[in-house]
Amino acid sequence: MTDSPPSRRADAARNRRRILEAARGAFSAAGTETSMAEVARRAGVGMATLYRNFASRHELLEALLVDEVDEVCAAAAAVEGDSPGDRLTNWLRRFFQYVTTKRPVVIGLLEHTDRTDPVFDSRGRMLAAGRPLLAAAQEAHQITDDLDLDQILDLVVAIAKVPGTPEYRQPLLDAVLAGLRRGDA
Repeated sequence: MTDSPPSRRADAARNRRRILEAARGAFSAAGTETSMAEVARRAGVGMATLYRNFASRHELLEALLVDEVDEVCAAAAAVEGDSPGDRLTNWLRRFFQYVTTKRPVVIGLLEHTDRTDPVFDSRGRMLAAGRPLLAAAQEAHQITDDLDLDQILDLVVAIAKVPGTPEYRQPLLDAVLAGLRRGDA
């Protein structure tokens, strides 16, 4: 039996994933100044393949943002933890990771996009994904009911914006997440 080459569609999907992974790493490392040539180099594809998948830098940045939002929203449904409160805080940690890594992508998009663009409706999608986690944790009396998810996400975003290293910000996040726990839980 001979091995047949992968289908053209599977190969194209694999290239697209490689490009997105390479772009995520490149933008995280070098910020908004990352060139399309650098993304292609990191992905191990030619410029024609890059532009066949993403006709412009703007299109690549949009795809990165949508991809990351999809991952965080999907994580809300699959997050693990021993209790509803643990699942919520684990998802908030994943949200924090998203916020700290998406900044170069959003900055790059804002250079050429109006904030009313539907791609920026990630907040609404995050709220829809996280509300069931918060409701379950509050119903289990594990998380304070003094705050709604908008406020909690704002706290996480504020910590992500604090200047310093990830090691500096991590204890701040830990303190906020501990503060969400009910004293009687």
